[in-house]
Amino acid sequence: MRTERVTVDADGVRLVGELHLPDGDGGAPGLVLTGPFTGVKEQVVGTYARRMAEAGYAALAFDHRGFGESGGRRQHEDPEGKLADLRAAVGFLAARPDVDADRIGLLGVCLGGGYAVRAAAFDPRVRAVAGVAGGYNSPAAFARAMGTEAYRGVLARFVDSGDARMPAVAEDGPAAMGGREPWEYYGTARSASPHWVNEVTASSLYSLMTLDVLSSADLLERTPLLVVHGTHDDYCSPDGARALVDRATGPKQLQWIDTTNHIELYDSAPHVERAIALLRDFFDRELAPGGVAAGVR
Repeated sequence: MRTERVTVDADGVRLVGELHLPDGDGGAPGLVLTGPFTGVKEQVVGTYARRMAEAGYAALAFDHRGFGESGGRRQHEDPEGKLADLRAAVGFLAARPDVDADRIGLLGVCLGGGYAVRAAAFDPRVRAVAGVAGGYNSPAAFARAMGTEAYRGVLARFVDSGDARMPAVAEDGPAAMGGREPWEYYGTARSASPHWVNEVTASSLYSLMTLDVLSSADLLERTPLLVVHGTHDDYCSPDGARALVDRATGPKQLQWIDTTNHIELYDSAPHVERAIALLRDFFDRELAPGGVAAGVR
């Protein structure tokens, strides 16, 4: 395996990434990876990208706009911008001579699982999509769970917060990702990266609360879907994973991994090994040579 530092132009925004390439000659299947809220390429997506490159895939881990080394509004969650980033990343891989343009998939972890599904639903170049411990957001589900008035109250709190900032995680006190568990990953050496910043715009929470991933399942049709999820996850609901798979209209499978928390699927060796095995089986089958691109099946 070898790694190249690359840049991708996404509608004028410069994205910085690391392309992990398998050993051997060209024509490898490609994977674009997208990861957790505030995450950067050296963290979760880098872990999964390296493992998939070892399995024979050209795997691109990059910093989404606003985060890490990429351009854009700093430390701000921009759903439409992130989807534009993914389209640009797919185009970047498809244009490389060492990647088979007809064999490209999307792989998302945590919030990236939701973005990967939504991007795949609207990009016919994507032949298969997988989510690991994914956040499959649904405003309607949020409103049902919280009560409509409470949901609208949260929106009112953040809708006009502009560039006001808050900690992404905190050992004690308020943060965008509250609780001990996110701190145990992002606040410790487990997630060490020179490009991760413990800060996010408050309006990012409005973006997350209004992001609709679940309805995208209606449009997957011929695009195969794999959902890998932990049995216990307080941050990305197992019920959301079930709802996505139930609603998806194309080939689909849901695989459970026994977990005690969300971040075990970030970097815990046995959990990541099991996830990688499931991902390899799925993408080896769906991105096999000679297959037909999802958009024209």
